[in-house]
Amino acid sequence: MSDDERPVPSATAPVLAFCASALAAVGLAVTYSVGGQPQVEGILLAISLGGIGFGLVSWSRRFMPDDVAVEDRGTVASTPEDIDGLLEDLSAEDAQVGRRRLLVRMLVVAGGALGVAALFPIRSLGPRPGRGLHSTPYAEGGLRLVTEDGEAVHTDALPVNGVITVFPEGFEEREDAQTLLLNLPEGELQPVAGREDWTVGGLCAFSKICTHAGCPVGLFEEQTAQLLCPCHQSTFDVKQACEPVFGPATRPLPQLPLAADEDGYLIATGDFSAPVGPGFWDRDR
Repeated sequence: MSDDERPVPSATAPVLAFCASALAAVGLAVTYSVGGQPQVEGILLAISLGGIGFGLVSWSRRFMPDDVAVEDRGTVASTPEDIDGLLEDLSAEDAQVGRRRLLVRMLVVAGGALGVAALFPIRSLGPRPGRGLHSTPYAEGGLRLVTEDGEAVHTDALPVNGVITVFPEGFEEREDAQTLLLNLPEGELQPVAGREDWTVGGLCAFSKICTHAGCPVGLFEEQTAQLLCPCHQSTFDVKQACEPVFGPATRPLPQLPLAADEDGYLIATGDFSAPVGPGFWDRDR
């Protein structure tokens, strides 16, 4: 079959493939935005990527030349028949160009839709930390200490050597604000210079987030007054303002300044003495 007798290839298959890809990408974005469903998201992503792949393969097989043409070199001058053939080829090429433009546009639409859908999961990373890691809600000052149930903690709520996890009132879900409130025998805590008024009687408070890898420090050994992190066994001496005495942690647990309001409930007068958690993100401090 000569070139003149070959049928003009249809662009239907690649166009439909790109359309299916774009629609699947839109569906993927909608599914994720309304709460997500892993199985549905996986199917839509497969359709979107598969549609682009099938469309490109179909496009290349239908519209890209794949034959090898060999012609003996003859005279440079064109014969009238060659000129007429060229004009016919150019006329046929006009239709091909129109199809190619349509395919390029549909490919851009499909790729753009998939790109937009890929942006939606970025919000799962959470807000940008910015300077947020340097402070907690306690920085507002005057916030009452409450339990995870939102119950305010009174100064006489803990027995001697008692310990409880508390939060700033209104921020019970904030992981960076979880705090260990301890009631040491009065006079046992040796305060750091400048923190002499950070306790109420024997009540003292320290961040619950380990300064090694961010695990929750929740084990209190009463006889030695030491806090233990169960993840890597970092140990902090509460009497020495939670200085690390064992394990990989090198920074003390930040201390929270305490006071009591007129009703006898504990409040934080400011933020922790240092940024909470591991120090690897904050080397410049």
